[in-house]
Amino acid sequence: MEGEIKNLTRVWSSVIASLFYCHFISARLPKGNFRLISLVPIFYVFAILPFYTNSAFFTAVTAFFITWLANFKLLLFAFDQGPISPKPEIKSLPVFVATAALPFKIKHGPTPKKPKKLPLYLATEIPISVLVISILYDYKQYINPHIVLIAYSCLIFFMIEILVEFSSLLVRALLGLELEPASDEPYLSTSLQEFWGRRWNLTVSSILRQTVYKPVRSASAAVVGGDWAALPGVLAAFLVSGLMHELLFWYIIRACPSWEMTIFFVVQGVGVVVEFGLKKKWWVPWFVSGPLTIGFVVGTSFWLFFPPLMRNGVDLRVIEEFRYVGNVVTEKLLQFCLHMRGT
Repeated sequence: MEGEIKNLTRVWSSVIASLFYCHFISARLPKGNFRLISLVPIFYVFAILPFYTNSAFFTAVTAFFITWLANFKLLLFAFDQGPISPKPEIKSLPVFVATAALPFKIKHGPTPKKPKKLPLYLATEIPISVLVISILYDYKQYINPHIVLIAYSCLIFFMIEILVEFSSLLVRALLGLELEPASDEPYLSTSLQEFWGRRWNLTVSSILRQTVYKPVRSASAAVVGGDWAALPGVLAAFLVSGLMHELLFWYIIRACPSWEMTIFFVVQGVGVVVEFGLKKKWWVPWFVSGPLTIGFVVGTSFWLFFPPLMRNGVDLRVIEEFRYVGNVVTEKLLQFCLHMRGT
């Protein structure tokens, strides 16, 4: 971990330099094929950057932020679409770079902020995450495996929330922009469509909607008709999401994929399609559909999403990395306090 700061400095310097090129060179080319061709070297650079990090966590973050989201944003940008397409606020270089490299959406319009049902904010999510990681690090072998999987599910939610919230604080402080929340309390979902489309990881949902769902739906409309065109779009979006998660996992373990993560997301897509058909015939009250929805997502994740992570020891690597960082931070804080007391 000692040399990882240097690795991250090189990686993010490459990201910023690449996005400077996109802003000053590619943006001045006409949209379409010419701009797309100009972005091909950047697609390649962003695809190899995760190879230049060592830790499992930072490799996953680099692959998620840059190889997946930034490349998809640039793909939309080639055709003047998506979050970094020409808009008044995106003409600023810092805003362009931040929007391309970080997982957030700029808030447009004075939309009211909804109070959360549960008090899960940055100030509570960080201590809870630290506590859960500490317990898992010291006592994982004594805890029921199903409880461990539930803890992992919570940690993934907290990590996404914390990463996006930190990005939001940074962007708000430096650029004065208001951003959309990372998620909208997905544990309150009453359908798979609501969970994946309107509550969970909203940045990814938005990018997949623009890059996969809408084009496939438009192409399918001529074949299956407008009423059913959405279904191939949904399945395609979940398939692409599964493949990208598989790629993120591959960057960490550098081994042949088992395709369980892809199957997990395909199963979710099929569930959304089946649910779409069932809703036309039956109505289910929220106090039944809610537990069924969360139970389906969590149950299938226990079956397909987490086993490859645990089988390859990725979960332990991430926990050890967080524990190491926590120990370093604690040590530095103690040294600082002792120094202040001495002065």
